[in-house]
Formats: sequence, C-alpha cells, structure tokens
Amino acid sequence: MTALFLLTLAGLGAVGAFCAGLLGVGGAIVMIPLLLYVPPALGVGALDVRTVAAVTMVQVFVAALAGVLAHRRYRAVNAELAWTGGLAMAAASFAGAAASRVAPERALLVVFALMVTAAAPLLLLPPALLAPPPSPVGPGRVSRTRTVAVTATVGFAAGLVGAGGAFLLVPLLIGVVGVPVREAIGSSLAITALAATSGVAGKLLTGQVPLAPALAVALGAIPGAQLGAAVSRRLGPASLKLALLAVVVASGVRVWADVLTR
Repeated sequence: MTALFLLTLAGLGAVGAFCAGLLGVGGAIVMIPLLLYVPPALGVGALDVRTVAAVTMVQVFVAALAGVLAHRRYRAVNAELAWTGGLAMAAASFAGAAASRVAPERALLVVFALMVTAAAPLLLLPPALLAPPPSPVGPGRVSRTRTVAVTATVGFAAGLVGAGGAFLLVPLLIGVVGVPVREAIGSSLAITALAATSGVAGKLLTGQVPLAPALAVALGAIPGAQLGAAVSRRLGPASLKLALLAVVVASGVRVWADVLTR
C-alpha cells in the first residue's frame, strides 16, 4: 500500500466529510462510490467492496462526530431526537455490521443501491404529506415511535453495507417524523455518530477494518466535516435539500450501473 494511495484516501475522506457536514449525511453515499471507483481510475490502488464498507463505517463515525460538534454550536441539534434515534439505530447497526461478514459482496452492493433509490423520492415528498400534526407538548418534540421505527430500519441496512445511513435518514426525518430541514441535518449527524460507534465496533470485532486505509480516510474527514458544517449554515433549507437530492441521484445512477453490469 503506497503513500500516494493513502494520500488519495485522505483526500477522498475530506470530500465525503465535507458532504457530511454540509448536508447531514454521514458521507457513505459519497464515500462508497469514491472509494470503489476513484483509486482504480487514478491507478493508485483498489479496495474491494467489503473493505470499502469497513473503511466507510470508520469515516462515517469520524465525519459525523466532527460535523455534529459544529452544528451543535449553531443550535441545530435536537437532543431528544438524537438520543432516541441514536440508541435505536446503534443496536440495529451493530447487528447489520456483524451480519455483513457472511453476506456476499454483490448482495451488499444491491442493499446500498436500494437504500439510495429509496432516499430520492422521499426528498421530493412535502413533509406535511407524511408528518404527524404538531405535538401538544410543544415545539421541538418528536414521535418516539416513528423515530425508533425509522432509525432501527435504516440502522440495520446501514450497518450491513458500511454506511452511516444518514443519506436515507435525513429524508425520513423530514418526511416521516416531521423534523425541519436544518434540524434534521444537525440531528442526523448526532444519530449517525451514535449508531456508527456500534457499527464500527461490529466491524472491528469481526476483523473487517484495515487500519492504514481507515486511518487515512479518518484524518481527511475531520477538517472536511468542519468546513461543510460552516458552509451549510450559510445556505437556505431549499438549497440544502436540492443539493442532497443531487448527491443521492448521482450516487444511485453510478451504483446501479455497477450492480447491473456485474
């Protein structure tokens, strides 16, 4: 494994983390395609799908943690939502991460492609279509039942493929739980950080994490997430939602092309 390869991974980690801080996605929707396709295209090396899943889970954790610290300064994190969703997603993510050890590589890629496909239409739905009426206990409160259902489902699938799941979680928090866009972005990073802790543990305990690539990607993720969070604060909710949709669609097209040609 060459120094150029590790530098490339660090740069890709920064790009994925920038998207994490900007859009509230843990970075997996960007990192998985980047790690799979960019190093071979540059001729510096290659990682298989299982290794990419493990490295991405580490990057997701680091990027989410760095991003949520930045968003918390802007009061864009709902603590109740973060703890309820984070604990439910962590348990499900650990189960998914452990199960990924015996899953075929093509199956992992198909699961990721299906997650991306589900995220795009959710972003196009108006929140009022799916969201419950305002809570009588006051603003800032959320339905725990919906939160647990959403985060546990996303968590298992995310742990399976090495994704944090925030690219699917943000649209679901907006459309199903009824969380405002900016709060959904900040809170999803907190949920993802808690869940990714469990997912990383699952992959470490099953020996799936290669240390050098994971460390390179993690080091790039820290400044990238901080910069993304700062830029996010300057953009309006409509612009953030449109940017997230563009990332989801672009990644979905590339991953489905890979699935269908294997």
